[in-house]
Amino acid sequence: MKPVVKNILKALILVAVLAVIGFCNHSGTGGIIGTKPVVKIDGPVFGTFYGITVVGDYPGGELELRQDAEAVLQRINHEISTFDRTSELSRFNDSKSTEPFPVSDDTAVMVIESFRAGRELYGVLDITVGPLVDLWGFGHVKKEQGYIPSAEEIDRTRLVVGLDKLHLDYGFGGSFLRKDHPDMRVDLATVGEGFAADSLAKMLDDAGIRNYMVHVAGAMRTRGFNAKGAPWSIAIEQPVDIIGAVGDIVDIGNRAISTAGTYRNYFEKDGKRYSHAIDPRTGRPIEHNTVSVTVIGDSATFTDAMDTGLLVLGADEALKYANEHNLAIYCIVKEPQGFRARWSRAFKDYLILRQGK
Repeated sequence: MKPVVKNILKALILVAVLAVIGFCNHSGTGGIIGTKPVVKIDGPVFGTFYGITVVGDYPGGELELRQDAEAVLQRINHEISTFDRTSELSRFNDSKSTEPFPVSDDTAVMVIESFRAGRELYGVLDITVGPLVDLWGFGHVKKEQGYIPSAEEIDRTRLVVGLDKLHLDYGFGGSFLRKDHPDMRVDLATVGEGFAADSLAKMLDDAGIRNYMVHVAGAMRTRGFNAKGAPWSIAIEQPVDIIGAVGDIVDIGNRAISTAGTYRNYFEKDGKRYSHAIDPRTGRPIEHNTVSVTVIGDSATFTDAMDTGLLVLGADEALKYANEHNLAIYCIVKEPQGFRARWSRAFKDYLILRQGK
């Protein structure tokens, strides 16, 4: 599962945690007094990266934290990886059967969240869109740089794409996926990083950890306070050539945040830019000028699903939806004079520092 081959391929947008190094000095009531030790690990996962920072002790120390975390991540990878041909999801995709296929509870939860987000967002979040991503040369199937498929190719590929063609039976007897077309494929990378971040957060909660930060690529969970007793402060990466360039800073409390973006994976042909973000409604790359969307919510699975769909919608429709549903989102839009940030009414409560005006 790699960001560069997601159905709405997420840019490698790591929301930077700055409070760890004392970037922000605002303090929180009930926080830690003084500077506390931390246990910190990071490493590769899903073709991207993860990191955990625990303030104070973890039972068994750094070694045990790494072993516990990697056991969680390996389990999820074996369930939904589209690169491991033995994974649960790969076996479903490779099967030409339209009969029910047994899947884990983890996979079922990710599919349910994807269905919910897809239906909420008018079908623009679609976990079956992979064949269209491949058609445009952004996925598993490599194409000549700048390949533009014909209308006939797009229409033919869309026959195997659509949430209405995928079904989930979920109950006491187990969970089963079923597809209407034998060539349909499912890619859960859209929600997988968020689900992994939530799973790591649950692991820490179950271990009694009350102050931590977890990220899996661009999906993050925080709880409590950092080593200096301040809330975790997170900067949203800016869409510039320098990876890690930070912009506005937020305090999300005990919540989740994730970002989807288009500005690191695209090609240009005949003066036109083609993004990796494919709109399932048209089968074509998005054409609006929204380059990233950040979402804050109660779970990273939720924010990971929503940021992708909202990115496809574009800032105007995304902000309209967010304001109608009291959702905290932050959009970056490319304009002739440069990049401009726009956010929903609910998001401004989380902003603690504006880097630009």
